[in-house]
Amino acid sequence: MIFSRASFLFWRVALAVPLMAWLPVQAQTPSARDVVSAKTHISSDPAARGTAVELAVILKIQDGYHINAREKSEEYLIAPDLRAETPGGFKAGDVAYPKGELHTFTFSKKPLNVYQGTVTFRMPIMVLSSTPAGPQKINLKLRYQACSTEICLPPTTQDLQAIVNVSGR
Repeated sequence: MIFSRASFLFWRVALAVPLMAWLPVQAQTPSARDVVSAKTHISSDPAARGTAVELAVILKIQDGYHINAREKSEEYLIAPDLRAETPGGFKAGDVAYPKGELHTFTFSKKPLNVYQGTVTFRMPIMVLSSTPAGPQKINLKLRYQACSTEICLPPTTQDLQAIVNVSGR
């Protein structure tokens, strides 16, 4: 019996597809943005001119992942970094990063200082007396690297925004 090229290809594909169903599916590597979600909160709403408010960035890190703490265990590790681009009428203070926790991982001989679960970065923001009334936007850039016990995802920067409602009084 002689097979045509078309029928040969048909049977080859027809037999290969069911066999492929038996092969393990490789998990797709997530993006760092899928692993770490970040939300902003302001301590006072509305905020009065001439007062300080606290801007909090709350990170939720997916189970099985961590990010390095600000106080790095090793020089080569990438620490998180939060920066504010404050518009006129605001003055940002230094970010308060929490203390990390030491965890041992199979890929490191010594424990690493990391954040897991939920972590909050805090930044004081001074609302100057010259700040216009109404909702004001503060743009933020959050840089970090998320890792699991098997892989480290590429470092990423998330653009965030906080809204400060400035009272007119």
